Amino acid sequence: MSAQSLQLFHSLALGFAVSGLLVALYRTLADKPASFRLLQAGGFGAVLAVPFLAFAAPAIIVRNTIRGRRIENRRFEFVFLATTLALFWSLMSGRVVTMVARSFGL
Repeated sequence: MSAQSLQLFHSLALGFAVSGLLVALYRTLADKPASFRLLQAGGFGAVLAVPFLAFAAPAIIVRNTIRGRRIENRRFEFVFLATTLALFWSLMSGRVVTMVARSFGL
């Protein structure tokens, strides 16, 4: 495995870990699952929801996809597309977390 592939895998895993951590913390503090409906709050709450959802979105997408497959029996193509989107989003957010950590010297 090349060094670049290892870095990408690390970013992917870090992105999912950060996403899962944020969603778990939100559920613990708010006693309800995080969702994209946070943007509908309006005003300052919606503004605060944007950075949160930028990093928590992969876990929310995967949770909604699994629930949709079980409850609504969604087609495989939809599940594949949503999973691919969550993987890409997680990779990008993991890259951002990695770059921020490197800028702080970690």
